[in-house]
Amino acid sequence: MSQPNPALAARLRTLRKESWSDVVLTQKQLAEAFGVSTGLLSSWENVAKPVTPPPPRLEAYATFFATRRSVQGPKLHLLGIENLTDDEHTVRKELLVELQALRGDLDDPPAQPVFAPSSLWHFPPNQDIVIVCAQLPEKYRISYTDPSSPDFVNLYTYADPDALVELYGHIRACNPASNVTFRTTDQNTTLSADEYTAHLVLLGGVDWNPQTRALLDRVDVPVRQISRKGDEDQLDSGFEVTRPDGTSQMFSAKLRNGVLLEDVAHFYHGVSPLNRKRTVTVCNGMYSRGTLGAVRALTDRRFRDRNQAYLDRRFAGADSFSIISRVPVFDNQGLTPDWTLPENRLHEWPESSLT
Repeated sequence: MSQPNPALAARLRTLRKESWSDVVLTQKQLAEAFGVSTGLLSSWENVAKPVTPPPPRLEAYATFFATRRSVQGPKLHLLGIENLTDDEHTVRKELLVELQALRGDLDDPPAQPVFAPSSLWHFPPNQDIVIVCAQLPEKYRISYTDPSSPDFVNLYTYADPDALVELYGHIRACNPASNVTFRTTDQNTTLSADEYTAHLVLLGGVDWNPQTRALLDRVDVPVRQISRKGDEDQLDSGFEVTRPDGTSQMFSAKLRNGVLLEDVAHFYHGVSPLNRKRTVTVCNGMYSRGTLGAVRALTDRRFRDRNQAYLDRRFAGADSFSIISRVPVFDNQGLTPDWTLPENRLHEWPESSLT
C-alpha cells in the first residue's frame, strides 16, 4: 500500500495552481470536474497531512492537465481519453508516470522529467542523490584539515562549502524519502559504481573537480570551461561556447585589481549518461560565488519560483538544458541571478527556435 507522500501532495497542488498562468483554478472547481468533494481534493493537496489519492484519481489528474481544453468553455470538464490528440496523449502518459512514481506505484520509475513545474530539485522518492564537491587544494587548507589534529573538521576540505550547505539542505527538504549524501573528489579518488549511477549533482568547475569535466565530456552540450590561470581579469578563461556555425564565444568573469566584480556561472541538467533513469546536474562558476549563484538560482525562495517557471516555458520537452548566466557581485556578496532578465542570460542551449 502506498504511503502518504508530501511530495505528491505538493505536485498536485502545483498542477492546479501553476499549470496555466492565466487560469485561476480553485479546489472547488477541480473537485466538481472530478466528481469528488472539495474536502477530499483538499486532503490530497495537504502537504502537512497528505491523503494518498487512489490510482484512478491520478489518471484523472493526468488527463485533465494534459490539455488546456479541460478549462475551455463555460464549465471545467474532464475529457475522455479517446478525445485526446496524439500530443496530449504523450503529455498525459509522462505526467501519469511521474504521479505514479510519487505515489510509490513504480518499483523502478524512470528519471523525473527534467522540467517538473514544482522544482527541478524534486526527484522520485527512494532514489539516491549524490552531491560531488571539489576538494580544496592542500595549499589553501588550514590546520584543522589535518586528520591528526584534535580539531579536525572534514568540511574544511570542501572547495565550495557555501554552495554545498545551501544545496544539501534544500535537496533534503525536497526529497524526505531519499538518501542524500555528499562527498569530495580529486584526481586520485573516484566515486563508487552506486554513486556514479545515482542522481549526480556536481559542484564546482574543472579546475578542482575532475568529475565535472568527465561528465560534461559525455554529454552533447556545446560548452567547455577554460581553466583560469590566476586571479587577474583574464579574457582567455571562462566558459567557451561553440555555436552551430562553428564559431565560438567566451564568457568570462569580471575582475578589477584582483577584486571580483561579476562572476559567470554554468548550470546544466539532463539525463545521466551513466544511467538513463537518473539525472546529472552541474552547478559551476569561474569562482566560488558563481557556483553559489548557480545553486541559489533554484533554491533562493525569492527567485527560485520565477526561475523555475522560466525553465518550464523555455525548455519544455527538452531532455537536457544549459544556461550560462551572470552572477552579480555587490559589496563582495554574490547575488542570485534572475533568469527572467534577458541581460542575465549569456547563453542558452538548446537554442530557441524563435531566434
